[in-house]
Amino acid sequence: MSDALRRQQQLIDKLEEQRRLEEGEWVELIGGRTPESAACIRERARAVRDEHYGRKVYTRGLIELSSYCKNNCYYCGIRRSNNNAVRYRLSDEQVMACCREGYKLGFRTFVLQGGEDLFFSDERLVPLVARIHGAFPDCAITLSMGERSRESYQALFDAGAGRYLLRHETADHLHYRSLHPQEMSPFRRHKCLFTLREIGYQVGSGFMVGSPGQTAEQLARDMDFLHYLQPHMIGIGPFIPHRHTMYAGEQAGSLELTLFMLACLRLAHPKALIPATTALGTIDPKGREQGILSGANVVMPNLSPVEHRKDYDLYDNKISTGEEAAECRFCLQARMARIGYELVVGRGDSLVG
Repeated sequence: MSDALRRQQQLIDKLEEQRRLEEGEWVELIGGRTPESAACIRERARAVRDEHYGRKVYTRGLIELSSYCKNNCYYCGIRRSNNNAVRYRLSDEQVMACCREGYKLGFRTFVLQGGEDLFFSDERLVPLVARIHGAFPDCAITLSMGERSRESYQALFDAGAGRYLLRHETADHLHYRSLHPQEMSPFRRHKCLFTLREIGYQVGSGFMVGSPGQTAEQLARDMDFLHYLQPHMIGIGPFIPHRHTMYAGEQAGSLELTLFMLACLRLAHPKALIPATTALGTIDPKGREQGILSGANVVMPNLSPVEHRKDYDLYDNKISTGEEAAECRFCLQARMARIGYELVVGRGDSLVG
């Protein structure tokens, strides 16, 4: 065994034992990874995930509520300045129809996701959440509707939402500035995440892998931030460029590095819920399966109305039909079975305290 591989294994041992590394150690692990160390950490991640969750893969029904967004994130296809974007908003009745269909298909978690659309004020969103909660009391309601006030988060929690997804995207402030306009603040986003946790939500955060200019040092800061947040859910996926953004010509994040970071996250957060994301399935036909084999344990098929699935266009070639569609849950179930995992119904709550 080479000295480099021996050092990698020492770092993996420490991560599994202590659930964190120092920043320099993260840089060493990520920057010095080899095919052998990647295979080792993925195997360890599978064992840790299986220890806590068994071979169960939880499903969430994704409902993409709105393609309007007030923000102008430089990498995003639904950024407000993209005049080529197709804009839509789902009505309450459309959302309820998605939930009814999802419930029949076996989904017991609904994820309402959208751009930061000012149309969905508390006056509109709180009654909708309460209506879903009243109609499907055995289901978890997850929101991914961006930065809001503490009062808004509290009102939505009181109405029946129990989970909230808000990726921090990058914990390095200079890197954040390269991806977002000056009007947006990483400090505000971090404050929102800790506020959500204080209220009692199961909180999800995460970051992009391979975003323009990203370094191993920046990924180390992401891992350090998540250590302090201790989220219940962690979603990461490869950066994928969009043709109508300033980063259209950039290279997408790699499957290899994304899977390595997934495995790192599983060892650092053994009880977290970690999805094999749509972005993984977009960059590789077997990306979702590879994510599960790297320690992930959640998939999120699309429940949105068929006529709008292509319009929630965050990045180029985003999959939204075929086996990505919620209607093909049994196709996805077969794919998971082929790699030795079971797609299960149920709320699938996080084991993080």
